[in-house]
Amino acid sequence: MSLRICILETDVLRPELVDQYQGYGQMFQRLFSQQPVAAEFVVYNVVQGQYPSDDEQFDAYLVTGSKADSFGTDPWIQTLKTYLMDRYQRGDKLLGVCFGHQLLALLLGGKTERASQGWGVGTHRYKLAAKAPWMNPVMEELTLLISHQDQVTELPENATVIASSDFCPYAAYHINDQVLCFQGHPEFIHDYSRALLEIRQQHLGEKIYSQGVASLEQEHHGTTVAEWMMRFVAHKPTTTPTA
Repeated sequence: MSLRICILETDVLRPELVDQYQGYGQMFQRLFSQQPVAAEFVVYNVVQGQYPSDDEQFDAYLVTGSKADSFGTDPWIQTLKTYLMDRYQRGDKLLGVCFGHQLLALLLGGKTERASQGWGVGTHRYKLAAKAPWMNPVMEELTLLISHQDQVTELPENATVIASSDFCPYAAYHINDQVLCFQGHPEFIHDYSRALLEIRQQHLGEKIYSQGVASLEQEHHGTTVAEWMMRFVAHKPTTTPTA
């Protein structure tokens, strides 16, 4: 039986990117179609006020990336935070990427802010700091495409770091069997990252831009992370029977 995932899309792509890439919801659906765990997806753009009806049932809720700051005060962000806290308190599984990774950390007691390290772009490599049953296939290191100038600087109290680097110490974390988040973008492809770099070239400066473009020669593990996410959703923790 397929997993049923609600994608809470937290951005509208720039006009020059829409024809080719549609939106982050579509990008995630394309990504997840390449992994072996059967799943179906419904996309709601929360910037435009779209949410599931109360009678819809999902196995997990995925919060996408966004141009917005997770610590922003836009009304749609406040609405989303209220919605996610309600889902968390109900025990629903929550997934977050980039903005979603940061927003869930902030919502659950951590801290997110503009990073003193500056922009992270292109391909980035992380050390894996934890292992879990759903992290299959097993990896020694993780490489993902990134595009962010904000970071999680303090994790929620009950969070476990999964992946880290000197540039981004809290690059991925999970909270028990309920929350799983990644700073990097498993749904990105090299062409999309290159398009973002072109758009932001002047803002980034020549050094960061050039390094970012050069790093796109490396492969990334987006499909592996997609599989981890779906295995995380499908995972049923074993409980020790009491006497």
